[in-house]
Amino acid sequence: MDILSVAGALPPHRHPQGEITDALARVVARGALDERKLRVLHGNAGVDQRHLVLPLEQYAELGSFDQANDLFLEHAVALGARALEDALKAADLLPSDVDMIVSATVTGLAIPSLEARIAAVVGLRPDVKRVPIVGLGCVAGAAGTARLHDYLVGHPDDVAVLVAVELCSLTIQRDDVSVANLVASGLFGDGAAALVAAGARRRGPVEVLATRSRLYPDTERTMGFDVGSTGLRIVLDAQVPAIVGRFLREDVDGFLADHGLTRDDIGFWVCHPGGPKVIDALRDTLELTDHDLALTRDSLRRIGNLSSASVLHVFADTLRERPPTPGSYGMLLAMGPGFCSELVLLRARDGSAA
Repeated sequence: MDILSVAGALPPHRHPQGEITDALARVVARGALDERKLRVLHGNAGVDQRHLVLPLEQYAELGSFDQANDLFLEHAVALGARALEDALKAADLLPSDVDMIVSATVTGLAIPSLEARIAAVVGLRPDVKRVPIVGLGCVAGAAGTARLHDYLVGHPDDVAVLVAVELCSLTIQRDDVSVANLVASGLFGDGAAALVAAGARRRGPVEVLATRSRLYPDTERTMGFDVGSTGLRIVLDAQVPAIVGRFLREDVDGFLADHGLTRDDIGFWVCHPGGPKVIDALRDTLELTDHDLALTRDSLRRIGNLSSASVLHVFADTLRERPPTPGSYGMLLAMGPGFCSELVLLRARDGSAA
């Protein structure tokens, strides 16, 4: 499978972290909030600014799950459609060229699912194959890429696209003063991304060589959402960096060894920006340099953690700002609810241009 293009899309309302913190301090559990704790957690998130789907003052008016989800449907479809249109244009393809579309989201509920709604807006063919991915969260950008590869191995003449859309700001719980909710309110942003891929008959700047999924035992409550009457309530365990440190090195080394490679052979790393401690854990357990993870950390600083869309933004940044050396190997990786990881082995094409 060749990756032809990757494009990100962000909503228009961009705010410095301090402005978002001030706004949340006014609306989260008035009277019960430890504002000092909120400001410390937001200050330690490694985020300078974020894009939000609504004007900042409107978040105080959100009163119910159905209201938030209606806003999710309206804005997620528009943002996802924009990301897909930009990615198709960059690949010099038309909507009619798409044979399969995969959608990924965890921050809203949509039936029919997002890709059906986006297909109508963008103008995909009536016979386009649809695969919605719901519930994979932060890992879904990498997992969705891997599932495109699975499909295109058997359909080498086809074009397949992945659209990831997350509107994390609509999930913030105003009555929840838990550390998990306060951390999430300072870490996650809104955004979308799209990746266009094709089978063996088309060439792009990067090819996918292999993928591997890993599900870790007894970690179901590490990350995710609980669904309640007020919406999606974040589950976020502080042990995520420790799990990364315990498992990921062995997983990456074993995956690479199966393809005759080691970490020293990897010329570029495309890693999900889970948060400062998660990025540090990736660096330390995989013995990477700060340079290896500079685009990951910069993405977190500029736009926050966009859940499934984040690793695709890092991928787009990599192709644009640090085009891989032709012939070099790369690793796309992310982790998310399950708890799980997804590894995608890449190789830059000789003489290809994005």
